[in-house]
Amino acid sequence: MPQLLLVIPALAIIGLYVSPPLRSTIPPELERRLLYVGGKFRSLLEPGQYWIWMPSRTVSKVDVRPRIAAVPGQEVLTADGIAVKVSLVAQYRVADPVVAINAQANYESGLYTELQLAIRRLISAESIDSLLEKRPGIATQLTEGAKAGAARLGVELIEADVRDLTLPGDLKKLFTQVTKARQEGLAALERARGETAALRNLANAARLVSDNPALLQLRLLQVVGEQSGNTVVLGVPQSASPLPIAAAPRDRIPGPATPEPPEA
Repeated sequence: MPQLLLVIPALAIIGLYVSPPLRSTIPPELERRLLYVGGKFRSLLEPGQYWIWMPSRTVSKVDVRPRIAAVPGQEVLTADGIAVKVSLVAQYRVADPVVAINAQANYESGLYTELQLAIRRLISAESIDSLLEKRPGIATQLTEGAKAGAARLGVELIEADVRDLTLPGDLKKLFTQVTKARQEGLAALERARGETAALRNLANAARLVSDNPALLQLRLLQVVGEQSGNTVVLGVPQSASPLPIAAAPRDRIPGPATPEPPEA
């Protein structure tokens, strides 16, 4: 009996080393974990607490938080044969960890390729003028064009947009000249409109002065009243009638008396 009491603790100690230990795993809300048994995928572990027998089982972590992917500049030909250099930026997250990890070697590299193909399809279908006009809406078209390919990788493409769109040097100069000429034309049009308005005002003023000559004198007096330290001599217009002067009676006009003729 005493020997049996000694054997039981020894077996318990040996069992701690031989039997696989338990491990508790608690994936956080922003992580998913893949459980593999003997190297084969068994299940996807959602957030919660699990007890896993080790070491025949392994757990792989997958971060499902949104990420940013950048595609550096690359040259793409437009529909009219102009080579433009374009770089992309995309926001995505892992939507299906099982497909993202088990279906391909590297889902990030696959997403990179999908973005490249999507921007090439988009730019090659547009001329350079059309591409520049549709520049604000490229983000929506690019996102829709690459979303299906990203979903096959187990990735949700949240948004993709063009970060830089660079034109060739000579074409950039031409567009700069066109923009400059357009702005100069708008400036000349505004000057012409201003001159036309000024001439119209002068014509109206001349018509008023022609119909009312006294307005010119009133305007002159107004200008003189607004200034100081100047001497102005005003002339009386010829059309103005002189003030009437009362004539004295003939018999009251002073002068020498006229002698009467002598009688015969």
